[in-house]
Amino acid sequence: MAGRVQGKKVFITGGAQGLGAAMASALAAEGAKVALADINFVGAEKTADDLNKTFGAETATAYELDVTDEGQWIAALEGANGAMGGISGLINNAGISSREGGIEELSLEGFRRLMSVNVDSVFLGAKHGIKYLAKNQPGSIVNISSIAGLIANHTSPGYNASKAAVWMLSKNIALYCAKKGLNVRSNSVHPTFIDTPILDPIRGMFGKEEAEAKLGRQVPMGRIGKPEEIGATAVFLISDESSFITGAEIKVDGGISAM
Repeated sequence: MAGRVQGKKVFITGGAQGLGAAMASALAAEGAKVALADINFVGAEKTADDLNKTFGAETATAYELDVTDEGQWIAALEGANGAMGGISGLINNAGISSREGGIEELSLEGFRRLMSVNVDSVFLGAKHGIKYLAKNQPGSIVNISSIAGLIANHTSPGYNASKAAVWMLSKNIALYCAKKGLNVRSNSVHPTFIDTPILDPIRGMFGKEEAEAKLGRQVPMGRIGKPEEIGATAVFLISDESSFITGAEIKVDGGISAM
């Protein structure tokens, strides 16, 4: 069924590569316009150019955005709103991970950095994005959390805490919009290991094949996820097919959370 998000106008953070680029491509293929925001502006421009070549001129635009900077958020959203003629979808995808060690090893600076990039970004996106979505209802906010926001381990205190905060903040935003009478939904997505550059440090340690096999053995379905599987999830949540889903957590984890 083509055109599932025809007419949707979606602002995506971390759009230069990885999951952001995969979601942008999936949305564009189904008829959406996309605004790609990234601290890596050159990368976002290249991804936008590629999408325009594939799906037609004016499908995608690019914006420089440090997601921890409120002023840059305001400017990027305003620019995207003008370029696309509105914003009806917001995907808060930008985030970082780190090889933290246990809570005694992680520095306060490192903890604050994880919380700033992973959580402040969602707060600022919703704070300044809801007014645009309210003018282009129905609207949808999709916040990329992680299975690590639902299941902890002993060596990722900052990542666990930040992704859990994204999970709960998504619910708060959902209730806020509903109580205001806005047809603006908010949901979180919780992937496990996905084949993106975020796995490169592990590939560097063990080699690509061995690293992916080691990670896949932790997943009941026996493999890591594909970026296009997160892209398909984003299409569903941005589309009106999910019109009665808000405040939910969508697990794209190959069954890890079922164990």
